[in-house]
Amino acid sequence: MASRTPSAPSLAPAAAGGDRPATAGRPRRRLSVDERREQLIAVALELFSHRPPEEVSIDDIAAAAGASRPLVYHYFPGKQAIYEESLRRAGRELAARFEEPAEGPLSERLYRVMGRYLDFVQSHGPGFAALLRGGSVTASTNTSAVIDEVRQAAHDQILGHLALPSPSPGLRLTVRAWIANAEITSLEWLADRSVPLADLQLHLVQEFVAALTLTAAREPALAAELAGFFTDERPDGPTGRLVHDLAGLLAVPGLADALTALAAGPAADPAGPPASGPSVRPAAPDTD
Repeated sequence: MASRTPSAPSLAPAAAGGDRPATAGRPRRRLSVDERREQLIAVALELFSHRPPEEVSIDDIAAAAGASRPLVYHYFPGKQAIYEESLRRAGRELAARFEEPAEGPLSERLYRVMGRYLDFVQSHGPGFAALLRGGSVTASTNTSAVIDEVRQAAHDQILGHLALPSPSPGLRLTVRAWIANAEITSLEWLADRSVPLADLQLHLVQEFVAALTLTAAREPALAAELAGFFTDERPDGPTGRLVHDLAGLLAVPGLADALTALAAGPAADPAGPPASGPSVRPAAPDTD
């Protein structure tokens, strides 16, 4: 006689209180209100981390949590509410990844921070990509506020590492622009992952060093305050490797001479338009 095919798992209605029936031989422990809410948030965050939020349903969350659909609605009025709560939880975690002891060279501290940041991007890609690109149907004022809080935390942490008593508006703008660039770059990386993650980590840190150096070149007071920055850096660190690579460009035929000629020219007025070519005196009008 042919053997019977094992029956499918029972789809019987959930027991009273919303919990699924206990596994045979294993007593069921009813979760407290706080425990169940935390479980639903954790399960939802895991789902939102691997799929765009619009592709996750309340039924998906209930199934992953081993709960009933009515139980999920008992704790949250709808998917938007649980998504926003999950996002707040993730936002706090991401903001905490920018915290780093103020020890050692600045670029090496930032390198460790970016390692944690990119790990987060990699593990929470689809949901946050949809949100940051503005294409998610679940985006709202509340979700935008969470992202803004993360950006502000990153901004404050980086300025804290620079340890300047009064950061200039130009420096604050440089930091915010770099944070925005890190978001855009990491999202582009999620789309194709053609660059090794370690290379991207180093690249982003070196871009910050370059932006910081350019800002200091425009602000003499800032340059004086950052005098110890390069002194503390090490040859094998992100900044040392950047300087080594830039110095190597001087070996390119003709490039050193071109740069020297540019450096020897008169300094342009930063507030004025760039020169378009040699100055030509207008011809006097013909009075004949």
